[in-house]
Amino acid sequence: MTSRAVSAICLSLLLALSGCGDPVRHVVGAGAGGPVPAASGTPAPTGPEPTSAPKPEPTPSSPPRPVRPTPPPPPKLRPLPKQLPADLRRNTGVRAVALTFDDGPSPAWTPQLLDQLRAAHVTATFCVVGVQVKRHPQLVARIVREGHQLCNHSWRHDMDLGRRPLAEIRADLVRTNRAIQAAAPGAKVPFFRQPGGRWTGEEIPVARQLGMRPLHWSVDPQDWARPAPPVITKRVTTTVRAGAVVLMHDGGGNRASTMAACRFLIPELKRRYGVTRLR
Repeated sequence: MTSRAVSAICLSLLLALSGCGDPVRHVVGAGAGGPVPAASGTPAPTGPEPTSAPKPEPTPSSPPRPVRPTPPPPPKLRPLPKQLPADLRRNTGVRAVALTFDDGPSPAWTPQLLDQLRAAHVTATFCVVGVQVKRHPQLVARIVREGHQLCNHSWRHDMDLGRRPLAEIRADLVRTNRAIQAAAPGAKVPFFRQPGGRWTGEEIPVARQLGMRPLHWSVDPQDWARPAPPVITKRVTTTVRAGAVVLMHDGGGNRASTMAACRFLIPELKRRYGVTRLR
């Protein structure tokens, strides 16, 4: 064997040993232009490492709204009787008539009426509404001071008061009487008049327990509807009789027609029958 052949064999052995003993293979690098070592069995990265999307911030939840309890249904109202109760006060018991005025006191009309009554030297019964008493206590004080009577006409002119539970009727009348006493301490309230005349047999004992008699009427010109003064005058003069209880209004709306009619009616009724205080 020649020396050249021996050298070739040795070179081949060296190359074989260097290739088998190195687990790293060579790849062409894109940036440097030379071989770049890469781990065997692991693919080379092809781009930037992906990042996970940020989780949304939790929004604060508002507290649940409290659930309001459903109110109980209002109690059913009693039916109105077909006839008015028998023990209502509808006359004076004497020849003279009584004048009664409802739904006040009113700062627009009650002072005018009081002036007319004072000029005629007669007294009347004022059926007052609790809310009006609270608003205008000075007028209640004047009514009492000038010798007139008071009558409880409910707190808010409740037309259905007599149909309500007895406890509600009593509370309403007591509240109205307390407002009257606050306006005119010591004033007597001998009567109660049901708004609209919608009486029931149940409310009369309640009023009596509170020291009040039920006061109705026998002459109603329906002046609450604001007819012309001559209409009011005619309705009263054609229906009035001795001992009548006359109903008119000094509150609850525009009472200009009533005031105009009273300028004739008050002296005329006094001349015909006399005007008395209810007993």
